[in-house]
Amino acid sequence: MPSFAHLLLLSLTLTFLHRPTPALCIADHPHASATQPQTFILVLKSPAEDGTSEDEHRWWHETFMPSPLAGSDGPRLLHTYTEVFTGFAARLTDAELDMVSKKPGFLRAFPDQIWHPTTTHTPEFLGLKRGSGLWRDVSYGKGVIIGVLDTGIYAQHPSFDDAGIPPPPSKWKGSCHGAARCNNKLIGAKFINRKANDSGDDTGHGTHTSSTAAGNFVNGASAHGLGSGTAAGIAPGAHLAMYKVCTIHGCAVSDIVAGLEEAVKDEVDVLSLSLGPFYNVNFSGDPVAIGALSAVAKGIVVVAAAGNNGPKSFLANSAPWLLTVAAGSVDRSFETLVQLGNGNHVNGEAFNQISNSSAKLFPLYWNKHCKSLPARNVSGKIVICHNTGSMNNTGSINNTDISAIMSVGAAGIVLINRKDDGFTTLLEDYGNVVQVTVSDGMKITEYVKTTIKASAAVIYKNTVLGVRPSPMVAAFSSRGPSRFSPGVLKPDVLAPGLNIIAAWPPLTLFGSGPFNIRSGTSMSTPHVSGIAALVKCSHPEWSAAAIKSAILTTSDITDSTGDPILDEQHQRATAYAMGAGHVNPTRATDPGLVYDLGITEYAGYICALLGDQALAVIVRNPRLSCKMLPKIPESQLNYPTITVPLRTRPFTLNRTVTNVGSANSVYTLKIEVPKSLIVSVYPETLVFSKAGQKISYTITVSSHGNAGKKIMEGSLSWVSGHYVVRSPIVAVAGLL
Repeated sequence: MPSFAHLLLLSLTLTFLHRPTPALCIADHPHASATQPQTFILVLKSPAEDGTSEDEHRWWHETFMPSPLAGSDGPRLLHTYTEVFTGFAARLTDAELDMVSKKPGFLRAFPDQIWHPTTTHTPEFLGLKRGSGLWRDVSYGKGVIIGVLDTGIYAQHPSFDDAGIPPPPSKWKGSCHGAARCNNKLIGAKFINRKANDSGDDTGHGTHTSSTAAGNFVNGASAHGLGSGTAAGIAPGAHLAMYKVCTIHGCAVSDIVAGLEEAVKDEVDVLSLSLGPFYNVNFSGDPVAIGALSAVAKGIVVVAAAGNNGPKSFLANSAPWLLTVAAGSVDRSFETLVQLGNGNHVNGEAFNQISNSSAKLFPLYWNKHCKSLPARNVSGKIVICHNTGSMNNTGSINNTDISAIMSVGAAGIVLINRKDDGFTTLLEDYGNVVQVTVSDGMKITEYVKTTIKASAAVIYKNTVLGVRPSPMVAAFSSRGPSRFSPGVLKPDVLAPGLNIIAAWPPLTLFGSGPFNIRSGTSMSTPHVSGIAALVKCSHPEWSAAAIKSAILTTSDITDSTGDPILDEQHQRATAYAMGAGHVNPTRATDPGLVYDLGITEYAGYICALLGDQALAVIVRNPRLSCKMLPKIPESQLNYPTITVPLRTRPFTLNRTVTNVGSANSVYTLKIEVPKSLIVSVYPETLVFSKAGQKISYTITVSSHGNAGKKIMEGSLSWVSGHYVVRSPIVAVAGLL
């Protein structure tokens, strides 16, 4: 077998010979040209010789590089990847890429893309209480390391103080670069983007997500006077490591992969990615998903945002090895009343609230679009406006419009939410604005239309807890199914992501600290990252798939009223909106049974879905080939949720559970499905005699008439004492 040095020499020789070896694939790159370089991520075959040093890898990667770019001082080779996959990121022209692709060892090239970033009460909402229960039992997650890929971190924030936090475990290999302060809480901070000068946070996003996952206790916290209380992350005893892969302009995929690379080398336990693409992307063409599989294979739980493209657009981060998180509400409202002149009142919410000295009535002025309103119409009046744009379009009403209205003397503004928002009020820092739902807004506009001298007063209530129903799926939360793997249910789970209070830098373009309110699956993701850390702390030997299974099978499907969880329109939330249900951290640490998965099963799944070429790119293990592996269709993947075709002909699949509860235990079957869906399971009783024992069962599903329905939902549960191991069943018409 040739040595790595011989391979390097061969590569150097072929740099000049340009032997026309056919390439497997070059991803489409419509914006590249023969003369203008752009960044590409190149995936290579792994060297046959083990133990190759990082310097040797970089030397080898340099041999792929053409001559230096004329007139450019910037480096050609931007990143070297050895852990998440073998490859590098480099600046190449279209013609140069074509030349590089012909060299031995080349597998695939991906054009670099830009992704974007997608509290004081939520721990209590999730049943976590200081000094008791799960937090006490797992020592608040101490010893677990959460890596966050984001916009950086404001290290001086009190949420990142290390009071009560022990030193990091001996395995930790990370370091702090460009951070103002590292300690036993913030044990690592690196900036990946070459345009960044330090690991600080210019936008606030990374500070917010980091503190949500693992911020320490901070007494007397509030956001602009709202939500006063003690702030804490979900795993307040865990360690944090920040990998700054984003700037104010976005997050380059090449930098995200480089952040994954560093985190794997540093040996984090959990990775939190509150990031997503601007477009729908198949995970076979997504370097982030490809790199994440390597992390999962090393036991790292990778938690990722489902995206803020709901309620109608695409779902992000849908690879089965990712834990994909949707966003929901909590039982807290920053309540503001609009007291109408006829004595009726309408509930709204406001980001900015002042103490009420009097409930003074002001005349109401209604204008649907609120653009360029003259002073004579609005001076001294409360203006009623409609936010008519799409969920992700702020062009209809923005801060400039609000400022213009207030500058000509308006007494205040009531902003009626978009129709698609339903009962979701996503608070924005608009200034002196009350936001109301469409339903409540109609009450105000009807009053204005039927009253000659309509008037209203605004009464601020600050923070109200115990709001019902909660949780509720947020309108912006992306919905499944995954377009590229519809046989695996996505998103996986629902977590708090609406109007979340968490740490913030003192001053940014997007608001000021020390705490701020933000919404998105960016906010729900670190909640689940924190829960994964708590489970990891309780069960350090568990695989990433086992931890994921524990979180999914113990999730809640009912809200605070005891009824099924609702979506933003107050309709029953589907599995494509909330996945397996809403996270329940206390139950997740003791699930009873888990559905485990390893790299071999994922490889068999990739073979069945995409074939050998994709396996070579995604798994990159020369010992695994589709000829050697059993092909595992989507429905047969040992996933903790069950997705099957909706058809009259019976469809059978298999699952295997591992006992992680009591050694001697008996689980009995509980099936809940619509009458027209027939589900049979064998065996109907699982008898375990030891911990770690595995038992397989078969499920057969058919329908005897679906009345035109395209989707039917139910559930399968294994019950033993206090254990209820629940898997949703989703039957889909037309699914292969």
